[in-house]
Amino acid sequence: MGLFTPAEARQELARLRPALEEIVVVRADLVELTAALTVGEPTPLGGLPERKAAEARLNELMTEVQQTGADLKGVAPLLVDFPAEIDGVPVLLCWLEGEEELCWYHRTDLGFAGRRRLRVSA
Repeated sequence: MGLFTPAEARQELARLRPALEEIVVVRADLVELTAALTVGEPTPLGGLPERKAAEARLNELMTEVQQTGADLKGVAPLLVDFPAEIDGVPVLLCWLEGEEELCWYHRTDLGFAGRRRLRVSA
C-alpha cells in the first residue's frame, strides 16, 4: 500500500470510525467474557461460544483496518498509524482512541514518544 496524505488519512479514519467503535465494544465484551470464564461466574453476555464469537469478530475488524493500508498498532487503547511523508521524511500519521481527529504524527524511527502535532495546513 502507498503513502497517505493527511487529508487521505483523515478521510480513511472517518470511513473506519464504525469499525473502530465496534472494536471498542467487542474488546470490552471479550474482556468480560474471559474474566467470567476464568472465575466460573456467569455473565449476561454468555459463555465460551460467545467468547469465541467475540474473538473472531475482533479479528475481522482488525483485518478490516489493516486492509486499508493503515497499521493497527494497539487495541487497548486503539492506536492507528497511517504511513506518510512530511518534508521528505517518513512518518506515521497517528490517531489514538479518544482523539476527535487525526492531528498527530511521528517519525517512523522515533515511535509514539516522538509524536508531534500536524501543522494546520497539513
